[in-house]
Amino acid sequence: MAKKRRKKKARKYSKRRLRVVVALLSSAAILLFAAAVVLIYHTLKFTALVDAKLQGEQSRREAWVYARPFELLSGQRLTRGELVTLLNDLGYAERSALADEPATFSVAGEDIHILRRGEFRVPVSVSFDDHWVSAIHELRGKSRLDSLSFGSVPVTTLFGANRTKSRWVFLDEIPEHVSQAVLATEDQRFYSHTGLDPLGIARALVADLMSGELRQGGSTLTQQLVKNYFLTPERTWRRKILEAYLAVILETRAEKDEILELYLNDVYFGQRGSFGINGVEQAAHIFFGKSVRNLTISQGALLAAVIRSPNASSPFRYPNQIRERRDIVIQQMVRAGFIDEIQGAEAASQRLGLVEGTVDRGEAPYFVDTLRRELLASHDANQLQTRGLVIQSTMDRHLQNAAQKAVVDGLEEIRPKLPQGAQELPQAALVALVPSTGDVVALVGARSYGTSQFNRALDAHRQPGSAFKPFVYLAAFENNKARLPTTMVVDEPTTFRQGGRSWTPQNYSRRFEGRVSYRRALALSLNVATARVGQDTGFENVVALWESMGMSSRLEPYPSLVLGSFEVSPIELATAYAVLANGGRKVEPRFFTSLEDAGGVVEERPVSSERVASRESTFLVTDMLRSVISFGTAREIRARGFQAQAAGKTGTTNDTRDAWFVGYTPDLLTAVWVGYDDNRPLGLSGSQAALPIWTRFMKVAVSGKEKARFSPPPGIVFADIDPASGKRAVPSCPSRQREAFRKEAVPTELCPLH
Repeated sequence: MAKKRRKKKARKYSKRRLRVVVALLSSAAILLFAAAVVLIYHTLKFTALVDAKLQGEQSRREAWVYARPFELLSGQRLTRGELVTLLNDLGYAERSALADEPATFSVAGEDIHILRRGEFRVPVSVSFDDHWVSAIHELRGKSRLDSLSFGSVPVTTLFGANRTKSRWVFLDEIPEHVSQAVLATEDQRFYSHTGLDPLGIARALVADLMSGELRQGGSTLTQQLVKNYFLTPERTWRRKILEAYLAVILETRAEKDEILELYLNDVYFGQRGSFGINGVEQAAHIFFGKSVRNLTISQGALLAAVIRSPNASSPFRYPNQIRERRDIVIQQMVRAGFIDEIQGAEAASQRLGLVEGTVDRGEAPYFVDTLRRELLASHDANQLQTRGLVIQSTMDRHLQNAAQKAVVDGLEEIRPKLPQGAQELPQAALVALVPSTGDVVALVGARSYGTSQFNRALDAHRQPGSAFKPFVYLAAFENNKARLPTTMVVDEPTTFRQGGRSWTPQNYSRRFEGRVSYRRALALSLNVATARVGQDTGFENVVALWESMGMSSRLEPYPSLVLGSFEVSPIELATAYAVLANGGRKVEPRFFTSLEDAGGVVEERPVSSERVASRESTFLVTDMLRSVISFGTAREIRARGFQAQAAGKTGTTNDTRDAWFVGYTPDLLTAVWVGYDDNRPLGLSGSQAALPIWTRFMKVAVSGKEKARFSPPPGIVFADIDPASGKRAVPSCPSRQREAFRKEAVPTELCPLH
């Protein structure tokens, strides 16, 4: 009986155990099935993600900004070294001798031989005479060329998750020793593993277990690419497992060379100013001022040395530390067999070779910020970021670099002239545009984008001072055709009264000239004489003219407005002066000419202009502004070696808080402002602070185009007059002046003084 009960209990227990086992097996099967489903789902998901990246869908969605094509002119002021720098900016590779390889150049004695990319596949030679391009000719046919055009090149992406600076290069464009330096320090078994390196993982695991933290890498180059290109930067075991999983998938979907190319174009090299530096090409430009195609073994090793800890190993901040790291990389290259010991010793003996540049060079950060603002004002942000736009900007890369250099060097020049006790340099802004189209070719918003992203060219509203005076004379000419540059006005102590207020202006020199012509009054920037012209014209007419040009400043018709006692931004003042340079037509500043999406759909940005003043009146003012440079407040321009025909005006506020110079040639207009952000006195005039920057830039900008002349409209004629009387000169006049007149207003009365 007891046996039967035990058998029943055993059978009952066996059945229960069987049910448990079945339940466990079923659960395990369900879990395994679920895991398999999840694994398949994630495999398909991540495979699709990897494929999308490899096919370039992400890069096609990014908006790229292109600079306008660069044109090299025969007779242009440019040294051989400066052309080499420009070619590096354009991504050209230097070779010992020119071969049939596009986008290359070689230095041949005093000449530079170039084979351009694209349709310009004719070898050419550029010769130099001191600081000038003396000749451009074809190497084979010896035909002389007046100019050499280089195609448009990308500058930077416009919209991204992060504002980074990167330039894409193909693997076969990267010198082998640069790739080898990276492999030597980051992943020597790259070409033999399948995405994971068991030895590296074991070494890192031991280190992590001993420290109790997830600190060691152990990551292959493929894993690093996955981490930076596909995943977030968090440090967790879950993320580490996902990283390894994706690395294996990536290795099955791409060739090794393709993975290496992606890595070298994506790897992070630290921060420069407010921008992250990504990719070996951009790092080469930032660190060495040249294309990666032209790096030495030593320089390639330095790039590799930065990768492990980019911000803590900044070459600019820690040169001694990075030298030690570079030498370690060189030793690793020798041990790996990439270079021999002699090459290693030679590379280790070389200086770091860093350039004292900033991220501003070649990148135009203020211009790009302005372009982005302009596009966001008229386009949907999501569309801009997902259509794969190619943005043809109006920026001239050569002039942009020249503008940034002019600002930095010009501010350093005035350092000794600043008021005693000044601890810091003032800020500056520069805007250069083509007056006939409004195309902004260069824009600088401060000394350095790295220290200040505030764009003073657009957003700093300061008093223009005497730089406003030309518009008082323009209003005079527009409202009374009898008024001319020879019209006389009295410059003497005067009190102006209006609306119960009185105002007694002084001239900057504290002297009065007596009876002077409009031309002389503007050239010498006489405050009282100009106020009289404004009064005779009607201050309300001066205001009406300014408002017709679309300026945001709202002026009150008071006498003091003629001295620029209101606020305006540099780009607004440049736009106003463009009316003078463009024969009375106002143009809107233009930062891009077209947008083209990945599907080939093009959106053009046409020139926008309207007439706001007559051609005759604006030419008369332009001709008067030439006198500002020839014998007036801007005569220093000629002493500085600028010989092209130009017109311009200095601007200084009464308390010297703002210094301006706005000037133009027939083809280019540039406005420069200098001052302190906190509005403290600068202690310098426009001719002392702003004019040096303008001259530095314009000497580069108009080089090769110095023969351009201002063309008078049909309604203007010239005649010789006596400057003292303003009447037609006679043979006995001791001096005579060639003067511009409206056809209907040429004086017939002869000089009564001689």
